[in-house]
Amino acid sequence: MNLRAGMIGLCAAALFASPTVASAEVGVKGAGVASEARSVPGLEPTTGADAGSPVAAKRPRAETSPKLAEHAVSAVLMDAATGTVLMEKNSHEKLPPASITKIMTMLLTVEALERGQVQLSDRIRTSERAASMGGSQIFLEPGEEMTLDDMMKGIAVASANDASVAVAEYLAGSEAEFVSLMNRRAEELGMRDTHFVNCNGLPAEGHYTSAYDIAIMSRELLKHPQVLRWTSLYEDYLRKNTDRPFWLVNTNKLVRFYPGVDGLKTGFTGSARYCLSATAKKGDFRVIAVVMGEPTSKQRNAEVTQMLDWAFGQYQFVKLYGPGDPVGQVRLDKGDPEKAPVTVRQSVGVLLRRGESKTGIRARVVVSPGAAPKKKGALVGKVVVYRDDQPVSAAPLYLAKDVRRAGWWAMFGRTCRHWLGASDR
Repeated sequence: MNLRAGMIGLCAAALFASPTVASAEVGVKGAGVASEARSVPGLEPTTGADAGSPVAAKRPRAETSPKLAEHAVSAVLMDAATGTVLMEKNSHEKLPPASITKIMTMLLTVEALERGQVQLSDRIRTSERAASMGGSQIFLEPGEEMTLDDMMKGIAVASANDASVAVAEYLAGSEAEFVSLMNRRAEELGMRDTHFVNCNGLPAEGHYTSAYDIAIMSRELLKHPQVLRWTSLYEDYLRKNTDRPFWLVNTNKLVRFYPGVDGLKTGFTGSARYCLSATAKKGDFRVIAVVMGEPTSKQRNAEVTQMLDWAFGQYQFVKLYGPGDPVGQVRLDKGDPEKAPVTVRQSVGVLLRRGESKTGIRARVVVSPGAAPKKKGALVGKVVVYRDDQPVSAAPLYLAKDVRRAGWWAMFGRTCRHWLGASDR
C-alpha cells in the first residue's frame, strides 16, 4: 500500500514538474521513400508566408530557350508544387499586369473565406463607385445585391472590374484599404517587383508587377483549390432566373481548348498588352505559365500552349502527399487527444526530369506543435523532402482536428502511465 501511494505521489509530482514532450510519428507513402521522425539539423520550423516556400537546394536550372515565349516581353514557367522555375524570360521586369491583378483580389477573398470572415452566401451591395468601373464588367447597378459566390464567378470568368471593387469594399471597407492589404500580402509572399494601386488592374501610375511575382501569387492561390471551381468554368450565367440574365464566357480560352487547364487569369490593357497566368495539371504535375506583353491574344494563347507542352514533355512530379493527405501524428503538450493527425494543403514531392531516377527520395518532419488547446488548421511544423540528402521542397503541416486542453485527471493518468512504463510511445 505504501509503495502504491508512493508511486501515485511520484506521478503527481511528475505531472506538475514536466510538460508532455512534443514528438512526431510519420510514415511517408510510396515505395522506396524513407521517412525519419525527427528534426532536420539546420532547418527550423517555419511560420507564416515562409512555411511552404521552397528550401535552398540544387535544382534544375531555368531554361532561357528562345523557342518559348518568343513574342512575350517577359515570361516564366513554374512547377506549382515546389516553386521551381523551369523557364524564364525577363521574369523580374516590372510591367503593368492588367486584370491579372485580380489573382491577388481572389487570393485575399478565399483567405477571408477560410478564416470564416465571410461566407459565399453573403449578399454584397454594389456601391456607385463599384458600378462605375467600366471595362470588363458584369454591369452591376448601384444598390444591386449579389452573393459573394456570384461575384467571384464574375471576377474569375468575366474579369469583372465592378465586382472586384464591390468585393474589395465589402472585405475591407474601401478599395484603398483593400489595396493596402494586397500590398501587405505581396510583401509577405516575397513579391519584390510588385506594387498595387487598385484591385482590378485598370491602368494606373505606379501599378506594376513581374512575371515571376505573378507566378508566386498564382502558386499561393492554387493552395486554395476551391478557386478552381470558378476559374475552370468556360461559360455560365449570372442573374439566371431574372429579367437580366448575363452570359459569362471565360476570357481564358485555354480552359476549353487545352486539356488540363483549369485557370487562372487573363489581362489586357493598351499599355500591358495581352497577359496570362495559366495553370494546367496532368497526373500529379501542375504547372504555372505566365506571359506578359504579348502582341495579340492569339499569340498569347499559342505561346502559353507551347510552354505547357514543353513542361509536360520535359518534367515529371513524384508526389509523396496530396492536399488533405495524412502525414502522421504529433503530440501537443497537455493535449486531448494526446496525439493528433497532421496534414498538408498542397502537393508535396520532387520535380524530376523525365527518365531521371526516382531513388534517394525521402521525407522528414520538423515539428513545433506547442501546447493545447489548438484549432484544426493550426500550423505545427513542416515536412521537408530530400533527394540525395539535399532538401528540394518543403510544405507546412497543419492539425487535421481540434485538440482540447486535457483535464487534470486525464493528465494525472497519462503521467502515471508514462512513469509506470505503460505509455504507448
